[in-house]
Amino acid sequence: MSNILEKITIQTAEDLAKRKRKVSLADFNSFEGYEKDRISFKNALSGNDAVSIIAEVKKASPSKGIIRADFDPVDIALRYEEGGASAISVLTDEPFFKGDLKFLEAISKRVQLPVLRKDFIIDPYQIKEARAHGADAVLIIVAITEGNQLTELQHAAQEFGMNALVECYDQDDFDRLDFELTDILGVNNRDLKNFEVDVHRGISILQQAPEETILVSESGLSTGKDLALLNKERIHSALIGEHFMRQKDPGQAVKDLLVQTEEEIERLLTKE
Repeated sequence: MSNILEKITIQTAEDLAKRKRKVSLADFNSFEGYEKDRISFKNALSGNDAVSIIAEVKKASPSKGIIRADFDPVDIALRYEEGGASAISVLTDEPFFKGDLKFLEAISKRVQLPVLRKDFIIDPYQIKEARAHGADAVLIIVAITEGNQLTELQHAAQEFGMNALVECYDQDDFDRLDFELTDILGVNNRDLKNFEVDVHRGISILQQAPEETILVSESGLSTGKDLALLNKERIHSALIGEHFMRQKDPGQAVKDLLVQTEEEIERLLTKE
């Protein structure tokens, strides 16, 4: 595990212990978001001929600091939906990403797209917590799990009726996967050792998954050429946050990227 992931995971465990003292697992059953009908995250990613976009609501990051100062999470999510995104990812980690579960809850009430809770999930409590705040899916990062923790979290997602996007960083992470439990696989293109981005490395790992697996490329994607490459390599979806969040109108940025991707695919077909 990289130093930054280890630091975040330690902080997550400390914050989680505090939340557990305030809200019990049973308490979540009475939350408004707990009983809402879930929207299939898996179907949303696979229901397109082209690469679908998971657009991320993200205020900050540990490496870049504040990414978007004029941050209105609901407005951004609605713009993403109007722009043609297939799903919304919401950062809920507060110490490192300036996220909040309130953002997740507010967005899930307003959009008609599936909403992913993106956080550092280490305990089934966080998965039920995500459901209670309106999430349709959760991110599970393989690198921060050990022993049977990954399997436990995947079973918890199933128990609470939610899809799980299981994220790998490298081949070692991939080799730990049980594909009877993993139906949506994401690979983060960023190398945690040097923070360099290599989309081709991510693709090579994704393509080792069984044919029926939904494949998601994450990090460093921003152009029509990037998504045309994913399309060519039969990758179903792209998770994009920072690029959109730095644009004046994030929703228009989604729309523009989809158009650029179509144009690039057409150009490549013509070239062939």
